[in-house]
Amino acid sequence: MAIKRSTKRTIITKNRLHAKDTGSPQVQIAILTKEIALLTKHLQEHKKDHSARRGLLGKVAQRRKLLMYLRMNKPEEYQDVLEKHGLKK
Repeated sequence: MAIKRSTKRTIITKNRLHAKDTGSPQVQIAILTKEIALLTKHLQEHKKDHSARRGLLGKVAQRRKLLMYLRMNKPEEYQDVLEKHGLKK
């Protein structure tokens, strides 16, 4: 379940660090958070979609790794990302 290109572009614009930033951890976490929300909604309706569930688990693990990277290397930005996206520690 992919997000629309226009939605992705909007997410990148809101979370980028500079004009050409598309791959910083902050941007990746924002995109993954949106994808996780969409997959969670999908799985509430389609409980037996195991391939989507596996994809969701992969995205959650990837976001967790990026959050760990930020926590270790840039603690102030880690706190900003948590507050901005409503994530818990």
